[in-house]
Amino acid sequence: MKTFKHLARLTFLLLFIGFTSCSDDDNGTTPPMEEENNIVEAAQATSELSTLVAALQKADESANNDLITALSGDGPFTVFAPTNDAFTDLLAQLDGFDSLDDFNSEQLQDLLAVILTYHVVADAALSTDLSDGMSLTTLQGSSLQVSTEGGVFIQDATDVAAEVTTADIEVSNGVVHIIDKVLLPQTILDELADIILVPITDLAIGNENLQNLVAALTAANGDLPTVLRGDGPFTVLAPTDEAFETFLDGAALEDVPVDVLTNVLLNHVISGKVTSEDLTGIGSGYTNTMAIGAGDQNVSLFFDTSDGATFNGVSSVVTPDVKAINGIVHVVDAVIDIPNIVDHAIANPALSSLVGALTAGGNTAFTDLLSNEEEMFTVFAPGNDAFDAFANPNSNDLNTILANHVVVGAAAFSSDLTNSYVNTAAEFDVDENLSLYINIDEGVTLNGTSNVAMADIVASNGVIHTVDAVIDLPTVVTFALADPNFSTLVQALTELTPNTDFVSVLSAQDGAGSDPFTVFAPTNTAFDALASIPDEADLVPILQHHVVAGANVRSGDLSDGTTATTLEGDMITINLPGTGDNIADITDGAGNMGIGIDAVDVQAINGVIHVVDTVLIPDTSN
Repeated sequence: MKTFKHLARLTFLLLFIGFTSCSDDDNGTTPPMEEENNIVEAAQATSELSTLVAALQKADESANNDLITALSGDGPFTVFAPTNDAFTDLLAQLDGFDSLDDFNSEQLQDLLAVILTYHVVADAALSTDLSDGMSLTTLQGSSLQVSTEGGVFIQDATDVAAEVTTADIEVSNGVVHIIDKVLLPQTILDELADIILVPITDLAIGNENLQNLVAALTAANGDLPTVLRGDGPFTVLAPTDEAFETFLDGAALEDVPVDVLTNVLLNHVISGKVTSEDLTGIGSGYTNTMAIGAGDQNVSLFFDTSDGATFNGVSSVVTPDVKAINGIVHVVDAVIDIPNIVDHAIANPALSSLVGALTAGGNTAFTDLLSNEEEMFTVFAPGNDAFDAFANPNSNDLNTILANHVVVGAAAFSSDLTNSYVNTAAEFDVDENLSLYINIDEGVTLNGTSNVAMADIVASNGVIHTVDAVIDLPTVVTFALADPNFSTLVQALTELTPNTDFVSVLSAQDGAGSDPFTVFAPTNTAFDALASIPDEADLVPILQHHVVAGANVRSGDLSDGTTATTLEGDMITINLPGTGDNIADITDGAGNMGIGIDAVDVQAINGVIHVVDTVLIPDTSN
């Protein structure tokens, strides 16, 4: 730090205005100053100026200064006295300065004295003596400018003026005006250039390698430079000029639509202050930027510090931890575009097995599908450990299995999920998409076998939830086991009928048995309506009466009066439309009518389930 050459001749002029952190005693009030007190005594009696007193004492620790004596002298003086909060704000701007104790050398104490003298004007000037545009020469030697538009403001060498919050406090040796900012002369700004923290926008403007970023901020949403001058804190990943040139690929900023450019820039801004140490401590993971993605949610950003710090696998930090008054900047070597589903999968090394499976043999079907920006997707993405543990016991087609992890047409965030069925991109037959059962009773479980490990990774065209197990293609048994509404049915098919292997029968697929099946599945409530559940001999034909073998009959295949023969041997009749809230009505083999179909088309790989509200009874007379 440079040494001030003329401090000695300024010593006798040094005045009383302080500089330190906000005192705990500051209650935001200004008790009356007694006119018989001098400036020092009055400040000592005012809690709002307690840090001013401490600053005076700290400056006087240098043998060059005797501020307390000077400010207790005859005067008269006009003192613009910053509040405790004003000094707290200034300390926040000085990198490495947390309190007055950091002014721990004679050179720094002399520097503090120069700052203080910049707040003092010889002679006493009441507010009525101040006029718009007036220039006041301080004892430090530099001038202050007065503005009276909308109040009384004192302009220093910075861009922000101080406002007089309490005026005309008359004391025995002058007058005090309390202000909300510490005033800094140009000499101090020059001296402290390396440690004064500025807002992020100003930091970028002052960096010769970030001029394309500054131009982009200006060309995009006009409020962005102002936003990044705000309180924050923000973490900004600032692309270099070369990074922007690569991103534009010969185009001009004006060629990029304003809304697109704005969102890309916001994808480099994180709310909160995140240092390189913070990132390294976590290792890898996701945070959210201020960009907007699917569902109007903030876009996710993947970071990895295994080899430096990288973001979304495309941009690396070249200069970390550039401090600003309202946050921190990490200079990066590439512009981070808004990621789609595929971009996110590629960026995360924990999903490399998924990416490999999706692209095996040069397959582009999935990358083409999930890169479509005109569609929304929900992807349940198995991690590498999930793939390692998956043995594909039914030898199902891998592409169909992968498609069974994708929901097309909606970005379903964790807050949107309920106990319900959705359709995946996997198909039983053309236009007959497989169902996926979501249960949120304890976390999020899919088809009863796979749990969401990390939710809500937001992309431009959807959302990813990572899962801990590959979701195999479901059979009708899978859904019966997964859906708690069928727990009594499962009990009936297993422990209550031990001599009939219903699970094996209903798990057959690819024509290996009596599949496909159309199952009319009674809920727990349907079983509860029975006087009692029959013993095995009577229960077996009842359960068989709910299954039609050799046909995958969906709701669209039904018409009024449709009949079907069940595994038990009796026919059921379906009538459309149903009565009341029923989608359709069933007449069972025993002639019971008005049995309601409540839900339809739960599609498995070996058949379809329709949910019924009453247990079907076969004709017991035959």
